[in-house]
Amino acid sequence: MVSQRINGEHPSRADERSSRPPSGVEGRTAANAISEDVILDAAARLMATIGIRRTTMADVARTAGVSRATLYRRFPNVESLAAQVTTREFTRIAAQTPTTDGLDSRESMIVSLVHLVRGARTHPLLQRIIELDPEFLMPYLLHRSGRTSRSQLEMIETLLTAGQATGVIRDGSPRRMATTVLQMAWSFTLTGPVFADPDDVDALDDELSELLERYLRP
Repeated sequence: MVSQRINGEHPSRADERSSRPPSGVEGRTAANAISEDVILDAAARLMATIGIRRTTMADVARTAGVSRATLYRRFPNVESLAAQVTTREFTRIAAQTPTTDGLDSRESMIVSLVHLVRGARTHPLLQRIIELDPEFLMPYLLHRSGRTSRSQLEMIETLLTAGQATGVIRDGSPRRMATTVLQMAWSFTLTGPVFADPDDVDALDDELSELLERYLRP
């Protein structure tokens, strides 16, 4: 594996010349013609296999079939790639929420949240991060919110506001309530399995549903 220091700097010309597309790829595609998903797919596969810390920009470029210069024009370092990958994966999980036809907005939100928690808890990438690179999560849990958390918070606040308007969610500050709901969700995602019976982890979903129902009902 080629070692690459993650410092956000552009590679040298020598490094750029040393990067070659994988076997079977003729030449390189123009940088502006490369889909970002191609790069993110390559990064996600690597990170879910060997972890974030062991993934290098050279690895991602080689796996995606692009030059390192092209990769650096899109992303300054592996950390920015990892942040974009995790945001995309959470968005994909949320987009696969089961149908909630016939449910009121409170019930629908609970189903969606529990689905997101279950999907995140069982996602290969998050499992690998927890196993190999838990320090990647620490800044977002202890010091600041990331783009994914802010997006989730805004979504929950919007749903709570709508539910309060129709009377299916209790009164209270939507922002404070959204913060509490998100903390519940993250706790069940990250620390729930630590305390649950390994053979009964999925039972956490029922407990989270009950907890949210009791917290949100009028």
